[in-house]
Amino acid sequence: MTEPYRLTPQLALRVAILGGIVLATFAVLFLRLWALQILSGTQYLRTAQNNQLRALRLQAARGAILDRNGRVLVRNTAGLSVQIWPADLPKDRAVRARMLRRLAFVIKVPYARLQREIAARSDDPLTPLTVKRGIHDDQLYHLEEKKEAFPGVVVAQSYLREYPYRALAAQLVGHVGEASQEELDGNPELRLGDEVGKAGIESAYDGFLRGEAGSARLRVDSLGRPRGEPELSDIPVGGRALRLTIDVRLQRAAEQALRYGIRLAKGNEAWNANGGALVALDPRDGAVLALASNPTYKPSLFVGKPDLEKLAPFLDEGRAAKENFPSLNRAIEGRYPPGSTFKPVTALAAMEEHLVSPYASLDCTPSYESHGQTFDNWTPNYDQPMSLPTALATSCDTYFYQLGEAFYDLPPERGQPLQLWAGRLGFGKTTGLDVGAEAPGLLPTIDWRRRYFTRERYPRTWEQERLWKPGDSIQLAIGQKDIQVTPLQMARFYALVANGGKLVTPHVVDRAEQPMRNGRRPIVLQRFTPPAPQPVDVDPGALAAVREGLLLATHAGFGTSSGVFGSFPVSIAGKTGTAEKAVNGRLEDQSWWCGYGPTDRTAEIVVCALIENGGHGGSAAAPAALKVFEQYFGRRGTFVAPTETD
Repeated sequence: MTEPYRLTPQLALRVAILGGIVLATFAVLFLRLWALQILSGTQYLRTAQNNQLRALRLQAARGAILDRNGRVLVRNTAGLSVQIWPADLPKDRAVRARMLRRLAFVIKVPYARLQREIAARSDDPLTPLTVKRGIHDDQLYHLEEKKEAFPGVVVAQSYLREYPYRALAAQLVGHVGEASQEELDGNPELRLGDEVGKAGIESAYDGFLRGEAGSARLRVDSLGRPRGEPELSDIPVGGRALRLTIDVRLQRAAEQALRYGIRLAKGNEAWNANGGALVALDPRDGAVLALASNPTYKPSLFVGKPDLEKLAPFLDEGRAAKENFPSLNRAIEGRYPPGSTFKPVTALAAMEEHLVSPYASLDCTPSYESHGQTFDNWTPNYDQPMSLPTALATSCDTYFYQLGEAFYDLPPERGQPLQLWAGRLGFGKTTGLDVGAEAPGLLPTIDWRRRYFTRERYPRTWEQERLWKPGDSIQLAIGQKDIQVTPLQMARFYALVANGGKLVTPHVVDRAEQPMRNGRRPIVLQRFTPPAPQPVDVDPGALAAVREGLLLATHAGFGTSSGVFGSFPVSIAGKTGTAEKAVNGRLEDQSWWCGYGPTDRTAEIVVCALIENGGHGGSAAAPAALKVFEQYFGRRGTFVAPTETD
């Protein structure tokens, strides 16, 4: 029998050959592994460390902001930013703290602030943190010379916003800043460190101005130091330029006019005059030619990593109040009683409701009695019958008190026609301006009083306060008591008077465009066409009577602003206003003037000026408005202080 388990010579040879092969293979692998780890290990480790790749996000240049004639209001300038890569910072806490303290001293950023921002990025160590934008040359030289002392710190190219006209139109153009967490969550296109518009045009049109960021890859060593030049992956696409309806020269004239009006007010012993607003509007299409607010600020305060101490008036309510809220755009957010500038609204509503005819006479007396209460005229020097145009020209309060009471005496089923007409003429709601957070103002009604004066808010007086009384209608007729308007709302109404009864939509941005080089015309990418002016069903005869009254107010000897506009070479029509407003527990007169010109052909410009706590309209606001007309028409006027004005 053959034994199957017996080891034959042939089988032994085969096993020996297979074993040799296995041993030889393991020997080769062992020697290769030994060579890699022992002989070349240091070299390969250094190579690996020298070939780390970093993804860089390349900032896109924001688009410029231009005035209607192409003058640059906001542009970019090249700058350098200091960035920290958290993953490359020293791991030892003491060493890291010493390095950060030294860095804070060099770039003039508080050490505590650096710590807070790095801690906030602890969950994302591979994204660079920009800690300073717009460093100076001496800071750059120090960081470059001492590069080894600042591991994880790099200097990168960036763009900074530049304002050639400094504070001009500051509240309108706004400013930029680093995107907040809320903004990052709401926009998937944004990344940590991106800059976005924070206010004004920069915010409202951020999507057009921001552009599209690019990307690149950078090879760095273990300390984060660059090893070569960045390799471009995606080219950044710059933002679009925006061309505004604003005229830089008229805007400058408007801001200077406000300062002039404040000086005049103080010269007339209105010592608390401390701010104001001025709007210039094209009544044909609603284009905003100037939008000024005082006090103002320099948007450059927000460029780079701003100094928090300098930003205190924008961040701290107490400091803001002390400096009279410089960031507030009073032209669209300020709410004031309009005073006598509201009388044309009352006049139109009264004629439309057939409570008065344009040339029927009502007595203009020193005072008016109603329900046991006396309402004084602004001047005791009138005691005679007047037509509606003359009452507008002289700004006779007692004439309009009678209209106010006539509205009150209407049957309940008629509703409140004065408020209804005021609403149709643009009050009590925003104007539709394309930039900024507009205030709607306040148009008081019976329903409003019932909602506002509640037991919870006024536990002692609510039952009386919630009632609509004769005095409410009487004072509303002259733009007093509860009514609140913005200067832009008033300018919009006077545009309606000027253009024959059409309510325009104010707008500031005209188009987005692509700038071209070599002097070639820019390419228009998108036009922002506002809604067409909406006709309001106003009786042309009533409108003509109001326009006659506004012209008499600026040219007749008894007109309240004839001393300001009577000798101006271009025919201007308009109305003064002096409105009492409670300010810090006392009543202060708000100085108003609103009007338009020219009157002998199609009106081209409406100007509405307000001087806070500035006294009478004819002595502060009207002269300020004149300065804007002078700039627009290129003609000089002669301001003669009126003997009497409201």
